[in-house]
Amino acid sequence: MKKKRAYNSDTRTAQASQTKSQVLKAAKHLFQTKGFDRVTIGLLAKAADVSIPTIFAVFKSKRGVLQSLIDDTLPAEKFSSLVDRSMLEQSPKKRLSITAKLARHLYDAERELMDILRGATVVAPEFKELEQEREQRRYERQGEYVKKLMQDKVLAKGLTLAKARDILWSLTGRDMYRMLVIERAWSPDQYEKWLGKVLVESLLYKNRKS
Repeated sequence: MKKKRAYNSDTRTAQASQTKSQVLKAAKHLFQTKGFDRVTIGLLAKAADVSIPTIFAVFKSKRGVLQSLIDDTLPAEKFSSLVDRSMLEQSPKKRLSITAKLARHLYDAERELMDILRGATVVAPEFKELEQEREQRRYERQGEYVKKLMQDKVLAKGLTLAKARDILWSLTGRDMYRMLVIERAWSPDQYEKWLGKVLVESLLYKNRKS
């Protein structure tokens, strides 16, 4: 009996994953071709060949679909791996280099979706709310990172915890990537190298060699 229940559970998990994948694939296409604000749950359900209640059960709302699309751009395991590497790295310079790499991979992965949703901030409150929530989470997560730099006594002279946190948050933001990579046609490699260098110059004690 236990084996049967495990089998049924595995089957349901696989089916749920397949349903989620179908809906996200359809959502991405519809958002690209029709615009986020013009896509309804009914239209999405028809395109994904699932029921409207199914979409609500999995995503709760159209906002939930958008949240999942954004979250799925960079695999969670890859994101977590880079964060863990950064926190475990003993050299502050290398730690900031990994931070630059994390920003680059995240925004590289999001780039196509952000292009699709360009302008959605004007017409879709859901997108603005998600952006604000994501930025707040990023700011809070980076707070622990900056505290570690302060505890290691490697922050540049005169930098307070709050100011260092603001500098890290602003330099690693999506707008910087957008301006340099998308608007000014920098390569992602150029952006990553520049960001790593600027983070070190802006945040670390100048006489620090490590």
